[in-house]
Amino acid sequence: MKLLRVPLVAALVVGVAGLGALSPCLGQTAAAASPIRVLLVHGGHDFETNQFLEVFKANPEVRFEVVHHPQAQARWKADAAAYDVLVFYDMWQLIDAEAKANLVARLKEGKGLVALHHSLVSYEKWDEYGRIIGGRYHLGKWSKDGVEQPASIFKHGVDFTVRVADPAHPVTRGVHDFAIHDETYGHFEVGPGVHALLTTDEPTSGRVIGWAKTYEAARVVYLQLGHDHAGYENPNYRRLVAQAIRWAAKRDQQP
Repeated sequence: MKLLRVPLVAALVVGVAGLGALSPCLGQTAAAASPIRVLLVHGGHDFETNQFLEVFKANPEVRFEVVHHPQAQARWKADAAAYDVLVFYDMWQLIDAEAKANLVARLKEGKGLVALHHSLVSYEKWDEYGRIIGGRYHLGKWSKDGVEQPASIFKHGVDFTVRVADPAHPVTRGVHDFAIHDETYGHFEVGPGVHALLTTDEPTSGRVIGWAKTYEAARVVYLQLGHDHAGYENPNYRRLVAQAIRWAAKRDQQP
């Protein structure tokens, strides 16, 4: 995990390629509905940009725009909200009262939210953000029920097994336990009331590493996976991200 102070360059990208062997049925809803409009937010953390964007280019169900901080928060205003789902892949701390209110307002309207990997670290001093996404990575010591807890930790390049906690959920449907090479987080907080989707027994990681929840009228998914190309290129990761976006957009359908 590396914190950057300079935002990366924004780009406008449209997903047009197919998901191929990943899932023969994944694009079926796309033929009958307009593309899911995704606003992909980054900033504050370096990443393999081209490889990461391939996750979205390979999804025929979405049309996505990439925006970076600090400009990204302006897109949370009502008159700029031309999207169905927010995808957070940022690690950003600065946020003012207007941006907070705008984000909450969009979620109350039913915009979906998919939070990925290091977005768990964002807005550490804004308690409502932890309630929105259902957890928090703590940069320093924190307290739970009056008991001091250690700061959260991370470890690069770990080979571990991801276990599907609820194979019937639309986000995980068709995904089975799988191996991945990725970064792990430990000692992070998982909030009450989340619906566990993914777990692991890896000792350097927290047990629950993916969940679904609601916040106001919004469907919210957090997936801890996805540090670099080893994660991005894993077909299970791509399927989870695609199905999380679809579920957050309320486009999920039973087979």
